[in-house]
Amino acid sequence: MSTPDLDLAHRLSDRADEITNARFRSTDLRISSKPDRTPVTDADLAVEDTVRAELAEHRPDDLVVGEERGGDLTRGRFWILDPIDGTKNFLRGLPVWATLTALVEDGSPVVGVVSAPALHRRWWASAGGGAYRRIGADGPAERINVSEVSELADSYLSTTHLGSWTERELRAEYLRLVDACWESRAFGDFWQHCLVAEGAIDLAAEPLANEWDLAAVQVLVEEAGGSLTDLSGRRRFDGGEALSSNGTVHRKALELLGG
Repeated sequence: MSTPDLDLAHRLSDRADEITNARFRSTDLRISSKPDRTPVTDADLAVEDTVRAELAEHRPDDLVVGEERGGDLTRGRFWILDPIDGTKNFLRGLPVWATLTALVEDGSPVVGVVSAPALHRRWWASAGGGAYRRIGADGPAERINVSEVSELADSYLSTTHLGSWTERELRAEYLRLVDACWESRAFGDFWQHCLVAEGAIDLAAEPLANEWDLAAVQVLVEEAGGSLTDLSGRRRFDGGEALSSNGTVHRKALELLGG
């Protein structure tokens, strides 16, 4: 189901794709470090500045929060941007990165678009409108749904970086969940949550995540029939952590993680 805000989010993603595709694997890519020592490229900054300019023109009354230029979360209506989720992959020439664009109203994401042009994939959702995927620039929109796996012993689990669990002093709890599941991988970042939404895997767990990492994928996973919460089970995208799932195995996974 299309809405004016979802249509705008797609147009913003198209503009972002133009920039990131042009800079991906560029020999003159400029890289610096933020105060938290995470990398930022000139492409990250160009995407966020371009999207902010578009929003200023088309939604001048809306607020904007972005990973690179900041902004305050509010209970009103605001757009939240991650210009390149997976910057480490981007700067190393790996194709697993995406631009994440979400619209939040009264604390809840209502539109989300995840565009991964190097993977030739785009995922999107709007509240009450379902979740969709497109493969290839000219591919059809396909409705997606989470899996029907009902037992942890049959579940496929992903995370981003095992060291993050050590940093949060939750390594033992995460490995307990790994041992309870059928298979585990580290697909990482946005991709794992999109894989949950399309039913390819059943669980994605992150002990460290920012609001711009999660707003777009929360509405995607939920509209696909799943759940995204923090590690204590609260439905939120701004809690600094996340567990997404098909919903059926969510509570069992939280129990092993101590939630």
